[in-house]
Amino acid sequence: MIENQKSPRSFFLKKILTIETVRANVRVDTWQQAADKVGCLLVEAGKVETKYIRRMKQALDEVGPYVVVAPGIALLHARPEDGVLQPCISLITLENPVEFGHSENDPVDIVIAFGAIDKDSHIPALKQLAEKIGNEQIIKQIRSATSDEFLLEAFIASNQDLSKSKEN
Repeated sequence: MIENQKSPRSFFLKKILTIETVRANVRVDTWQQAADKVGCLLVEAGKVETKYIRRMKQALDEVGPYVVVAPGIALLHARPEDGVLQPCISLITLENPVEFGHSENDPVDIVIAFGAIDKDSHIPALKQLAEKIGNEQIIKQIRSATSDEFLLEAFIASNQDLSKSKEN
């Protein structure tokens, strides 16, 4: 076991979102395919077991499109015991938005998968995520990213960083 892998220490977005877990302009036809794509990034990075993808989709089937947390943005997740190996997040933007079945926030073009190892350590990262999702400037940068590198940069950039880049 990796040291501190299951520790209750808090984690933050900049430490868990990497170039391996972002993809810009992914082509899918359904929300299920979007869940597969965003989940596979976590599997390939060794952050979750394959069953985590199945559980994310199952949760959506059972509870409904509650994961569509803002216009055009879905935050997929399952329980820690459903195969999370390390705290993680992945992010994809979709070439063409897809319907998740939400009456107000569909269609979705930004899909995020989140994995927590316990019930508490992910709270700081979720707070940061909520700030990002609520910031129109950051969301605009994410949506306009044409490469994985720019997508990562847009997502982890602070509001201050984005203001500076506009001035230059």
